[in-house]
Amino acid sequence: MRIILCCETFYPKVDGAVRMVSIMADHLKERGHEVLILAPNLTEPPAEPVTEYNGMPVITFNGPKWLWYPEFIYVFPNIKIHKAIKEFQPDIIHLFHPTSVGMWSLLLAKFMRIPTVATFHIDIARALSSLGVPSLLVRLFIPPLDFLTWLMFSLADARFATSHKIQDMLHQLGVSNVGIWRRGVNQDFFNPKHFSQEMRDKLTNGDSNSKILIYVGRLSGEKSVGDLRPILNHVPNISLVIVGDGTERERLEALFSGTKAIFTGHISGLELSQVYASADLFVFPSSMETFGLVVLEAMVAKLPVVATRVGGIPNVITEGVNGYTVEVGDTDAMVDAVKKTLDDEDHRQMMAQNAYDYASQLSWETVNDEMIENYKRVIQSKAKKVTQTSYTNKLN
Repeated sequence: MRIILCCETFYPKVDGAVRMVSIMADHLKERGHEVLILAPNLTEPPAEPVTEYNGMPVITFNGPKWLWYPEFIYVFPNIKIHKAIKEFQPDIIHLFHPTSVGMWSLLLAKFMRIPTVATFHIDIARALSSLGVPSLLVRLFIPPLDFLTWLMFSLADARFATSHKIQDMLHQLGVSNVGIWRRGVNQDFFNPKHFSQEMRDKLTNGDSNSKILIYVGRLSGEKSVGDLRPILNHVPNISLVIVGDGTERERLEALFSGTKAIFTGHISGLELSQVYASADLFVFPSSMETFGLVVLEAMVAKLPVVATRVGGIPNVITEGVNGYTVEVGDTDAMVDAVKKTLDDEDHRQMMAQNAYDYASQLSWETVNDEMIENYKRVIQSKAKKVTQTSYTNKLN
C-alpha cells in the first residue's frame, strides 16, 4: 500500500504524538509499504526543514505559531498540500488528529475520494487552561473546538481513540463508530536488562541510600511537572530525575533549584533505556493525556507507577498492584502514594514485577498490524461505495 501519515507535530519536536507517528511509519516500512509523512515545519532557522525520516520522505509546511503554544504551527490551506497528495497517489491517508495540516488533507481526501483513518491524540479544547489561555477565552473556544473535533472525526472513513475514556468522550461529542487503537511497547528498548549501576550512581550522585524517581515527557504546562515539587519536601532520601525538554524547562529549573532534582534534557538510545531500568519508581503528574505511553514504557522496564487519572492510565494501573493513581493536582495524594511505595521495599518490588508482567504482554508489532488490517478494510469499503455510487449514477 501507499500510505500518507499526516500529523500536526513532528521532529525536531519530541513528544508522544511524534513517537506514535514514527513508530507507525517504521512498522509500515518494515512491512513493505510506501510511506509519505506530511507535517508542519517545526525547525528553527538556520536549521533546514526535515525532509526525510528513516529513509521515508517528509514534506513540511510553514505557518504561524500559536500564541499560547509556540510549538503548535497552524498551517493554512495551500496548493503544496494538494500537490503532495496528488503526486504520491496514496491508497489511504492516516490523519493523526486532524487540526491544520490534517484538516486540509482530510477535506482534499474527501474531494479526491481517498480513504481516510483519523486517530485521536490530544483533547485541544480541554488543554487550553493548562496552556495559560485566559479562562474567558477558554469558555469561548471550547464549543467551536468541540465542533471541529466532531466534524473532522465524523468526516473520516474510520476513526479510533487511544483509550476507552477518549472513546467515550468522542461518543459524547456525537462521533459514532469509534474504535480503539491499542498501545504497545518496545520490549527490547525498555527492559530491566539495561540496569546500570554506573547510571544509578550518576543519578544519585553516589548516594547508595537514595531512591530514584523518574519523570519522562515534555516540559510543558499540561504535564504539570511542578506538582512533583512537594514530593521532594516530604519524602526523604530520594532523587528526582526529570527527562525531557520544552517551554517550561527554565521555570521548572528555578522551581526545583536547591533540591535533589536533575534535569537531563532530551535523551535517547541506550542512555534512556538505562535511566528507566536503573530507577525505583516512575511518577507522572500530567493533567492531560490521551493515553500516556511513557507509563507502559516504565512498566515494562519493571517500574511501579504513581500517576494521575488521565487518558488511558487508569486502564493499565491497578491500585496497589502495579502502581497508584491520583486525581489531577492532588499533590498530597501523590506524596502519600510515593511514600506507600517506597516505605515497603518488598511491596515495591512486587508492584514492579506486576507492572512488568502486565506490560510485557503488549507488542507494537501486533497492535500496528491490527491498524494495517483496518487500513485494508477501509480501502475495500470505500471502493465498494464508489462502485455503488457510480452504478447508481449510470442508472439515473
